[in-house]
Amino acid sequence: MTQAHDDDERDVAGERDERAAAPRRRPTLRMVAELAGVSTATVSYVFSGRNGGDSGVAEPTAKRVLEAADQLNYRPNRAARTIRTGRSDTVQLSLHMLSDPWSLAVAAAVNDEANRHGLTTLILADGDWYAALDRVESDVAYLDGVGTTDEGKRKLRELARRGQRLVVFSETLEPDGYDVIRSDAMPGCYLAMDHLLERHTAIGCLVAEGAVRSPEPSRYSPYLERMRERGLPIVPAHTASYADTQANAFTAAVALLSQEHRPTAIYATTDFAAIAAINAAHMLGLRVPHDVAVVGIGNTPDAQLVAPTLTTVGPSDFYERQAEIIVARALDADAHEPQLHEFPWSLFPGGSTDLDAPPRSSRATVLP
Repeated sequence: MTQAHDDDERDVAGERDERAAAPRRRPTLRMVAELAGVSTATVSYVFSGRNGGDSGVAEPTAKRVLEAADQLNYRPNRAARTIRTGRSDTVQLSLHMLSDPWSLAVAAAVNDEANRHGLTTLILADGDWYAALDRVESDVAYLDGVGTTDEGKRKLRELARRGQRLVVFSETLEPDGYDVIRSDAMPGCYLAMDHLLERHTAIGCLVAEGAVRSPEPSRYSPYLERMRERGLPIVPAHTASYADTQANAFTAAVALLSQEHRPTAIYATTDFAAIAAINAAHMLGLRVPHDVAVVGIGNTPDAQLVAPTLTTVGPSDFYERQAEIIVARALDADAHEPQLHEFPWSLFPGGSTDLDAPPRSSRATVLP
């Protein structure tokens, strides 16, 4: 083999490598039109969903356009479509604690409802919801945990003023250019404590750290108030606080139930903390509810997945009904008057406080 032949082989291999390494050009609408033998306007009509009918694109032509697009791996420019139509076909969710069963249930319900209407659900991982919504367009954004500070209210008003549709979950905010979902937990928290006090006097509290430190009434308040009203001692060792993680709640529950004089019932300020308490009891060899009863707050779907089922308080059918409100706002063609959507709470007894609890379908106790 000659040196010249070797050089030729290397040149061919080099050209092949360069072609493989070179970035492929993103297919364009014009390239689809050329391959399908139609105008760019026809391609635009097909991808805007306006084909068909007397004034639209004939079905065979539309099929040829779609086949050409598939061959080129063409995808419509969504940014350009958003500018043209004013729609992004997306729903954005800003959830303050993604690992919480409450947040997971919200995300699942909204995603199911959005998919039924051809919308895409995006979850904002950025804790700065204002900056994220300022950068990314959506047909509606759902915000959980925005707080009640003047700065937070100003940011909400600013987004609404610029045309961003918002649905805000808040127990205190009023509609102000945006819809508000209100599901006041406090009446339900008192209902949970009253349920435990029917059979127990040595009640412990598994509470979020923020609720303990809050200068305002929090989910910790019903525990303190009901114990005092009954003349029962509030034992400092019977209160265990946790950060907003399931692992931290489990650690706190283990410490609470490992005491020599442990409580016979636990009032947990979230469902995920209550489930952590049940798991901690199982690990320590305690029977639920025989040795320790547990009640949670939130009425999340996970309440039915733990053994025994969790007694909890919360709104009925909340996740599906809230998802319908959010998606309806995304689909609204016109502006609407901001609304307040309220969801009252009920008690749902489960096996964690009563092994003879009735089936789920008939077990709700509604607040007066």
